[in-house]
This record gives sequence, structure tokens and C-alpha cells, in this order.
Amino acid sequence: MTTILVYRDGAMREADAVDPAWLNPGAPEIVWVDIATPGEAEKRLLSETFHFHELAVEDAVLELHHPKIETYGGLLYLILHGIVAGKKHQGFETRDIDYFLGRNYLVTVHHHPSRSIAAERETLKRHGALLGEGACSLLHRLVDRLVDHYGPEVDALEERLNAIEQRVFGHGKRNPLRDILRLKSDIASLRRVTLPQRDAVNRLSRREFAEIPEQLAYRFRDVYDHLVRLADEALFLQDRVTGLLDGYLSLQSNRLNQVMKVLTVITTIFMPLTVLTSLYGMNVELPHLPFGIKAQFWWVVTIMLATSGAMLWFFRRKDYL
Repeated sequence: MTTILVYRDGAMREADAVDPAWLNPGAPEIVWVDIATPGEAEKRLLSETFHFHELAVEDAVLELHHPKIETYGGLLYLILHGIVAGKKHQGFETRDIDYFLGRNYLVTVHHHPSRSIAAERETLKRHGALLGEGACSLLHRLVDRLVDHYGPEVDALEERLNAIEQRVFGHGKRNPLRDILRLKSDIASLRRVTLPQRDAVNRLSRREFAEIPEQLAYRFRDVYDHLVRLADEALFLQDRVTGLLDGYLSLQSNRLNQVMKVLTVITTIFMPLTVLTSLYGMNVELPHLPFGIKAQFWWVVTIMLATSGAMLWFFRRKDYL
């Protein structure tokens, strides 16, 4: 599906096809072409109508690519990742959006629905004059919206981390190890996206490209600052979840040591009791204790209780228990 918006003479309209005259040097139109789920027809549009470099077109039709920024003559090619909540609100997914920025046009390519693109399209329907600010201004608004959507997902990661911490240190019965590892993977994915994305936007803010005017470079600097904060939060969350994992494993090790200590004490106490009952269970004549044959059982029970009590007192004194 391809959506074409054209601004000319103070009005914006939606077109059915791209007129090659719009791409001529000095053409007054401002054009935004949004391509969702590109196929062969859209690929021909990029290569034959816009004459984009074949490597850039090949990257654009791929469903997943790492964030980056490149130039091809007077064309600026940018890949950024949008973020959406995962299935059943667990974790998140990142989906790349490709941007082709020319003098008076912007082409966006994506394989999945984009909240930032949909919101900007609705805004332009109400305020079409915004498209007249230029293709670069449109790019800034799209990137700014895309980065803003990261905030709620990062907050959700922090809430999950807080909940798991309460379970770990609150002695919950459910094993949280799987949730910790899943959260650790999500945070690693966030860092893997935000770091190269931060570097790409930083290049836009440094006035490194002639396609980015000075005034818009300052706006991209604000977006860059937002990405820096996100990258720092992702690093902080990664440190927290790593510490939580280490703490949980240490806690489980300590619990196991306590259990082994109790079992060892029980085994040690029963060792002399086993020897005593084995002796009196032998089918041979043994020395009898006073008060007759009926009192022998109670003598054995008393000796066993006294031995157990003495051993427990000794273990307690030595802080074994």
C-alpha cells in the first residue's frame, strides 16, 4: 500500500501516483510517499521513478535491518527502529522504518504498521500546511514521534523489574529465574537498538549533511538528547537486572546451604542412634542395665534422647544451627 501526499500552492492533497516532474530540480512541490509492505511494484517505484541506489533499495525491502545512516549523492538514507508492545503486553518488538530524504521529498518504507507515521498522517490531514515546512521538517517530526514511543516501553520494563525484585526478596514461591532472563534479554535488545540509533541521530544533529538545515539540526539535537537518556536508562536497567540475577543465584545458593546444613545435622544425630539400635538388635547376649528385662527398652530410649540432646546442644554452641 502506497500513500502519496503532495503540497503545492498552500494546499495539500493526496495523489494516486508519483509524477516524475515533482522530482525535478527546482520543482515547487513537497512530496511524502509512504510505502507499507513493499512489493515488486513499490521496488520499481523506488528504483525507476526515484532512481535510488540499488543497495539502498535492497536494504529498504528487507524486513529487518540495523539502524544506520548513509548518503547517496544528494540523497540521505536513514534506518530507525520503532517500538511496539509485545504479545500479551510482555516485552516489546522493534520494527525498522526506512527514510529516503531528498531536496523536496521524503519516502518512508515499513513492513508493519507504524504509530508515528499514522499519527503524522492524521495530523497532516487536519493541518496540511505543516507539509509545506519541507521534507526535512517532516522527517524530524516522524523521528521525534518514533523516539517518544520508547518512553512508555522503558517505563514498563522498569515496572517489570521492580515486580520481579519484590518477588525475589519477598520470598515468593514462584521461581522468577525465567522472568529475570526474559527481562534481561528485552533490556539487551533495547540497548542493541538505542545505541546505533543514538549515533545515527547524532550525525543528523551535527550538521554533517547538507540536506539538514541548521535550524532543524538543533531540533534533531533535542531528539538526540532523548535517545541519550534512553540509552543511559537501558544501561542502568541492565546493571540492575544483572545484579538481581546475581543476587537471586546467591540467595538460592544460601538457601541450599541452609537445607544441606539441616540435613547434615539430622544425619549426624541419627548415626549414633543407628549404632545403638543395631547393637541391641543383634541376636547375641548383651550386658543388661539395671531394673530387669522390661526396663531395657526405656534405658535405650533414654540413652538415645540424651545423645540427641547433647549433640543438639553441641551444634548450637558451635553455631552449626
